[in-house]
Amino acid sequence: MSSSSDEDESYKMYKDRPEWNDVKSVPQDDGPAPVVQIAYSEKFKDVFDYFRAVMAMNEKSERALELTGSAIELNPANYTVWHYRREVLKALKKDIAVEMKFLSQIIMEQQKNYQVWHHRRALVEWSQDFSEELDFTADIISRDQKNYHAWQHRQWVIQEFEQWDGELDFIDKLLEQDVRNNSAWNERYFVIEHTTGFTDEVVKREIEYAIKKINLATKNESAWSYLRGVLQDKGLTWSKSLCDQIHSWRGEGLRSPHLAAFLLDMFDEDLEKKKCDVNKTMDKVRSLCKELAEDTDTVRRKYWNFVLQRMTKEYEVK
Repeated sequence: MSSSSDEDESYKMYKDRPEWNDVKSVPQDDGPAPVVQIAYSEKFKDVFDYFRAVMAMNEKSERALELTGSAIELNPANYTVWHYRREVLKALKKDIAVEMKFLSQIIMEQQKNYQVWHHRRALVEWSQDFSEELDFTADIISRDQKNYHAWQHRQWVIQEFEQWDGELDFIDKLLEQDVRNNSAWNERYFVIEHTTGFTDEVVKREIEYAIKKINLATKNESAWSYLRGVLQDKGLTWSKSLCDQIHSWRGEGLRSPHLAAFLLDMFDEDLEKKKCDVNKTMDKVRSLCKELAEDTDTVRRKYWNFVLQRMTKEYEVK
């Protein structure tokens, strides 16, 4: 958390506060010969020396709660401080709503700090009040669509309190804003997996959904990965409409590495199931692997050459 120079100037050391005269601070022990000694500020040493003392005394008081706040301001990623703060909050039976406001301010400055999100989850578990969580996480996600902690917290709330209604609509809005939002695609899979499941009808619907999104950005890897996930139990060639669309895109001259890789895996499935002419299909496999290795996905040239070698060895008629 940030603090201004004025705040630093007005700060009073705990060692100089009369209400702390009864406490003997506990300096940090780095051993007799520390290899790389950290140059802590005087304020940092003052706060954490008293924090160690309070922990040793197992003191659960208002002043201990205030002290944890000072420690969090200096190091909001310190697990021990947050853990002890929760113990103090419980002992004092503090108003969780007040603590949540305090925490929300910190999260706005520490959005990718694991400890602040862990603390938030603990507060929701205690209070069983999740009324602000979806709006709060939506706000954080709007600032950073790939904030893993916000998504993880949101998924926990949705699953724990069965708040599935409206989540697909939320995802739709995110994908309308950015069709490449991989986190939103992941959330869509998560919601369907835990609600309707991937029945035949749902899979057909999701194929059509993904096709529409791919048409907006044909080289968007997220939508292609989603298609693979949706079809993982059925096979890439399960849907005739998708197979027709893949070949249609190809016929239109679409040069996307994701399309080529998808088509290559479709051929692999057909060859494995003996549903095609081996020689003709292997000619197509060679053409796709060459395209990927030498043109559209050169960074993985060795991989595509390996794929060709593997498929040639496995399927080609000698």
